[in-house]
Amino acid sequence: MSVDKVPMTVEGHAELEKELQHRKSVERPRIIQAIAEARAHGDLSENAEYHAAKESQGLNEARVSDLEDKLSRADVIDVTKLSGDRVVFGATVDLIDDDTEEEVTYRIVGEYEADVKAGKVSVTSPIARALIGKRAGDVAEVTTPRGSRTYEVIKIGFKG
Repeated sequence: MSVDKVPMTVEGHAELEKELQHRKSVERPRIIQAIAEARAHGDLSENAEYHAAKESQGLNEARVSDLEDKLSRADVIDVTKLSGDRVVFGATVDLIDDDTEEEVTYRIVGEYEADVKAGKVSVTSPIARALIGKRAGDVAEVTTPRGSRTYEVIKIGFKG
């Protein structure tokens, strides 16, 4: 695994920690119990419940390892302490799509916390890369899988 630090908001870090705790304190004991109950049924070679529980255990432990890795490499950035007039990691940016005149708002977050439907775009996404360094009034040209788009930066803010 890479030891590169990964930028992450305080909010994104807390979500990953919450999931990790849930997997360790709720899912892990539930799966162990399911394995114990399935074992009690006897012959393990044809015991579907046992095999399903063991598979769940493997998936859960893999996710726990993945979360621990992400959290260990997190470079947590408190967005509420940021300011300025340029788009940077953590900024919330109001844009107007030059083609549709539609106003959209995106928050630039770490890649593990991106959720486009919630308006959170990864710092490594094409739109974030096009916006980084821009000021209000600037135009960003974004190449997407559906073609090229042009956005005008209306407002830049920093909120948690």
